[in-house]
Amino acid sequence: MLQSRRHLLRLAATTAALACLPRFAAAQDYPTRPIKWMLGYTAGGTTDILSRIVTQPLSERLGQPIIIETKPGAGTNIATETVVRAEPDGYTLLFVGAPNAINASLYAKLNFNFIRDIAPVAGIARVPAVLVVHPAVPVKSAAELIAYAKANPSKLNMASSGVGSTPHLAGELFKMMAGIDIQHIPYRGAAPAMTDMLAGQVQLYFATTPVSIDHIKAGRLRALGVTTSERLEALPDLPTIAETVKDFEASAWYGIGAPKDTPAAVIERLNRETNAVLADAKLKTRFDDLGAITIGGTPAALGRLVADETEKWAKVVKFAGLKQE
Repeated sequence: MLQSRRHLLRLAATTAALACLPRFAAAQDYPTRPIKWMLGYTAGGTTDILSRIVTQPLSERLGQPIIIETKPGAGTNIATETVVRAEPDGYTLLFVGAPNAINASLYAKLNFNFIRDIAPVAGIARVPAVLVVHPAVPVKSAAELIAYAKANPSKLNMASSGVGSTPHLAGELFKMMAGIDIQHIPYRGAAPAMTDMLAGQVQLYFATTPVSIDHIKAGRLRALGVTTSERLEALPDLPTIAETVKDFEASAWYGIGAPKDTPAAVIERLNRETNAVLADAKLKTRFDDLGAITIGGTPAALGRLVADETEKWAKVVKFAGLKQE
């Protein structure tokens, strides 16, 4: 009986090892076919712009096409769940960002746990936002905006790219720290939000630099402050909001994630090639022009960023009383 049990255990171990061989071999040869790059946002926004800048050289380094697929809706949760349920083979990747950290506390019920179910691959960029107003708004600084909002409670409308988006939470943080009342108007993405902003349908917007910088330089929007703790090289004369509202900081960030259990060899290859792409001088110049700051680094570093941001935004979500079903 004991001999039979030992035989079965050896057989099970051998079978398990053989089952792992195809995945190991596939990881060593990775990639051998096109890769899906899932976006939880509409086309035309910051994520779309950055994705196209990064995926072209990354595709060249990997030797396979990278196909950008947009699945907007539910605050990026539809795209995230698609990747969570995908085969963990490195052929379905997620463009991760701050909304993934925000959603952990914003949504009462999710079919996944982001930190548990998405493996971090590499950071890509931190993207500041700029507090912009339509030129018709009679203010020229963050301090003047705060004074105007206090004198006119609930009269100003603030655009965002959706409930729970980084622009939305940046606005909620600003309201909380400045003690003002502004109405939130959510849109289905950055592009429609910017369209109405330029038309004067909404008065202010915490817009990321890639979608706002050209409008600022052309005078179509008035910039009042940048959301990072330091001024931007792309807009050196623009003060930080923290110079008016002490300790204010709220920037978007982006990276690459994969389904959990994706082979370590695949993640290591993707991480290595992504860091090589981010180190290229031409890409850095393009990022600089957009006001984006490269991140790069290890999968563990991205994991720590996700954990820290999840904790930070949970406090804002609770303060603002936000909840999505």
